[in-house]
This record gives sequence, structure tokens and C-alpha cells, in this order.
Amino acid sequence: MTAGRQTIIQLENVNFSTGGREILRQVDLSVCRNDFLAVTGPNGGGKTTMLRLILKLLKPTSGNISYLTPDGLPTERLHIGYLPQKNMIDSRFPITVREVIESGLMSLKGLSKTEKKERVEEVLDTIDMRSHIANPIGALSGGQLQRVLLGRALVSNPPVLVLDEPLSYLDKHFEERTYEILENYRSNRTIILVSHEMSRIASMANRHIIVDHTVHECHGSHHFVACDCD
Repeated sequence: MTAGRQTIIQLENVNFSTGGREILRQVDLSVCRNDFLAVTGPNGGGKTTMLRLILKLLKPTSGNISYLTPDGLPTERLHIGYLPQKNMIDSRFPITVREVIESGLMSLKGLSKTEKKERVEEVLDTIDMRSHIANPIGALSGGQLQRVLLGRALVSNPPVLVLDEPLSYLDKHFEERTYEILENYRSNRTIILVSHEMSRIASMANRHIIVDHTVHECHGSHHFVACDCD
């Protein structure tokens, strides 16, 4: 629990190394319900690695990562929507826009075909991609694919949203639309967002995290590099 608020994700003395190289060391971080964490730091500092550890896509070399229930008890799973960096997606894979977004519903059980269709169509309108629904992802621009990945993260209406550079490749119009989506989405939800573009994100977030092989929480008025923090 942090300052009387409910912790839902806890990282305790987490270290991660690969190929003989230390990526993260002694990371302690509590993510609380309804937090909006803005995460930044230098290239190669371990931001994406930290997200993948939080998602349990990677195992720490040492330390512990826990998910917690509303009662503070450990649980194996959290319902999390995830937008990875676009360069982690093979756009040559023969899959359509609809299929990508539908894949975000795989963890939800008991939805009828009608409910799935309604959710997909609602998200297609949100990301303005309805006219591309049958297109293979290889036919999309970088910005369009980024929007589809955002749709996949949103479609299950998850209580926790993890976004890795969601503004990359977007034109100015849809960048502004993304800010609107986040503002509408943030109520009663937890958001962890990595971005190099902090001008608007910083004003939306309640916590600001610098990742540079370890984690530093910034309490200053600027959130671009660690030396900006007080």
C-alpha cells in the first residue's frame, strides 16, 4: 500500500540481466489502483524491459513481482491491456485489422459473437479505422498500425493499461485524439505509459518515473531526465 492507496502491482528489489549485461538493478516500485504513471528515461535505460517484467513476459534475474487483489492478497493474474512498441510486431504476418483487435478479447470468457462484434466495432470507431477493418496489417502505414495496436489494448476494457510509446508514428491529428482517449479512459483505471513526448502526458499523470537502469520517482515540475527532478 502506498500512502493509504491500494497497491495492485509490487516490484521488490528486482534485477534483470541478459547476455552478461545488467539492464535493471534494485527496482522497487508500487503501482496503485487508479495511478497514471508517466515513464521516461534514456534509450537503452530499461523502460521496455521494466514493462515486460510488470506484464510477466520476462522473469527477473532476482527479486519479486506481485499482483495483488483488492484485499491485498497475491494473485496470479491481472486483466491488463498492452500496447507494445510497433517494431515488436511483424507486419508481414497475414492477419487483418479485425483479427488483431479481436485478439485483445482472448482473455475474456463468455462473450457472445454479437458482444465481440460490438466491442470491435466500437473500438474501430474510437481509433477511426473502420474503413480498414478487412485490410492486412502489412498494408497499413506505421501510424495506422499503431492505432490498431491501441485498439487491441482497449477492446477488452481492461482496468490496467500498459502503453509502450503509444504516440510513435502518429500524425498530429491522431496524437491529439490519443490524448482525448486517455482522458476519457483514465477514470477508475490504472495506466502505465512510456513516452519520450512528455509535454501533455506529464500534466495528465499523477506520478512520474525515470528509468535509467534503476527507477527514480520524480517529484519536480519537469519530467524529461533525472537531473530535472528535485
